[in-house]
Amino acid sequence: MKKTVSIIGASGYSGSELTRLLYDHPDVELMHLYAHGQVGKQVKELYPYLEADFVYEAYTGQTDSDIYFLALPHGEALSLVPALKNAGKMVIDLSGDHRIKSVKLHEAYYKSPKPAGAIMQYGMPELFKSKIQSTTWISNPGCYATSIVLGLAPLLTNDAIKETVESITVCATSGLSGAGRASKTALSYSEMNANMWAYKVGVHQHSPEIMQAFSYDVSSTPFAFTFVPSVAPFTRGIYTTLSLQLTKALSKEDVEKLYKSFYREAPFVRVQPNAPEIRAVAYTNFCDLHVGYASQNGSLVVISAIDNLIKGAAGQAIQNMNLMLGIDEETALKPGFLGPIH
Repeated sequence: MKKTVSIIGASGYSGSELTRLLYDHPDVELMHLYAHGQVGKQVKELYPYLEADFVYEAYTGQTDSDIYFLALPHGEALSLVPALKNAGKMVIDLSGDHRIKSVKLHEAYYKSPKPAGAIMQYGMPELFKSKIQSTTWISNPGCYATSIVLGLAPLLTNDAIKETVESITVCATSGLSGAGRASKTALSYSEMNANMWAYKVGVHQHSPEIMQAFSYDVSSTPFAFTFVPSVAPFTRGIYTTLSLQLTKALSKEDVEKLYKSFYREAPFVRVQPNAPEIRAVAYTNFCDLHVGYASQNGSLVVISAIDNLIKGAAGQAIQNMNLMLGIDEETALKPGFLGPIH
């Protein structure tokens, strides 16, 4: 029998991608689409390309589905998850509410209160597959964090290499959909056309999440860590350049071998011979990685590209659900669907 699935926060960009992918999923049945600000509207009124014949509903605490995806603004999932847990439901939260273990760090970076114990298993399949398979509650990684953690993991999980890291500088550029569907003047066409700007330099909320994935406290890492996010006028995707300084030089060939070996059983990570492109990962659950440069003085550059709405949100959430259900993690996610850009 198919598991039933509902989405809370279904009218946003991540929610619409969840709707599209879950509607065609062979092992689950989509039941309810909840969206507070769009109650009574047909899904096709907002997203004409979606085949799902649903009307957005108000969520008032219903627990008649087996699995709940929460695609809500940060801060809203905290009040809903306890009741869903108590009802024995599988929960996958796409917000940042349950990612950071430290209440102090969460409140410092998200600027909002968080109760102690509001933590769920971090859902990055390439690093924590066995833990994901044995849990029922998942905190889905952030989009920037996904592109960065996957780009760093082969290095920072290798004891012989991570001790040689002196500094890491991350420059990551996101498409406009990363800011969500709500209208913002700064992200309008007239403001963003032929434009680009950085924001939250060094203080982005994904910083502690990234370091926590490697068991580091962002406030006391053994190396210098700088994260510079920016936004550019393309719709979807994240393009990340990771620049590392090591005390011991590695050859480009050795780093490539390390990455290929590390991700040999990761169906959605592709180590590419050339620099990745956003259009090659758009509408897919792939993360493309490329070792761009390695010098004799220990400088190393790795490049990462993902679709922020798929691998950075809805696709990874469904990948996590597949693992929790004990089915092939690629179900409904591969090959990628090149759908309409919204």
